[in-house]
Amino acid sequence: MSAEAVARALEELGLPFERVDIDPAYADTAAFCEKYDYPLAQSCNTIIVASKKEPKTFAACSVLATRRLDVNKRVRKLMGVSRLSFASAEEMKTLTGMEVGGVTPPALPADLKLYVDDAIMNCEWIIIGSGDRAAKIKIAPALFERLPNAEIISELANPL
Repeated sequence: MSAEAVARALEELGLPFERVDIDPAYADTAAFCEKYDYPLAQSCNTIIVASKKEPKTFAACSVLATRRLDVNKRVRKLMGVSRLSFASAEEMKTLTGMEVGGVTPPALPADLKLYVDDAIMNCEWIIIGSGDRAAKIKIAPALFERLPNAEIISELANPL
């Protein structure tokens, strides 16, 4: 997935956004926030999860960096599976076409369910990935209301 494809997906949503170019060595959320002085409380992580049983089913989950995704209870129940884990980097790349540290909701496959922690919606703006490790995107959380595969979930994550 190229950064250009992500930018096109964002343009189609019709929301203003800002691309923040970064050193790829600082693409991981905590490193990015420290290096570029952005608050963790407004930075989102998009995590791909996978059922353990074959055939595997996948979902994406977006949570603030100050919260921990409730994989074992909340997400497992939403997906209707008995066992769940984080997708491997290889599975994530194959499924999304995006790099670790750059996975972003606007360009996820249309058939991939996206669960969004409702705490995100309280932010004025958020930071999300850009599809690669060379940038981040600053955008309003209303983004999630415009994505057809997104479902805003109460208490999808817990405070750290």
